[in-house]
Amino acid sequence: LKTTRTLSSRGIRLGVLDNSKANADHLLNLIVEGVKKEYKVDSVVIKRKPASSRPATDQVLDELAKEADLVISAMAD
Repeated sequence: LKTTRTLSSRGIRLGVLDNSKANADHLLNLIVEGVKKEYKVDSVVIKRKPASSRPATDQVLDELAKEADLVISAMAD
């Protein structure tokens, strides 16, 4: 985890990138809840790709880079 913030005293700004596959949102919610049990999380920002077969837009990636210290992405069916 590369950041200029001190995570020991502050919470993580967690980013989530949903790839739009079926059940990916459920899997990602379980992961976020697990992270919240282990670490202090100040915020969660969730972005969703328009289609699983297409890459995330530059805008979505830029927003995640700006708003999150760590980004989780997963796929499911």
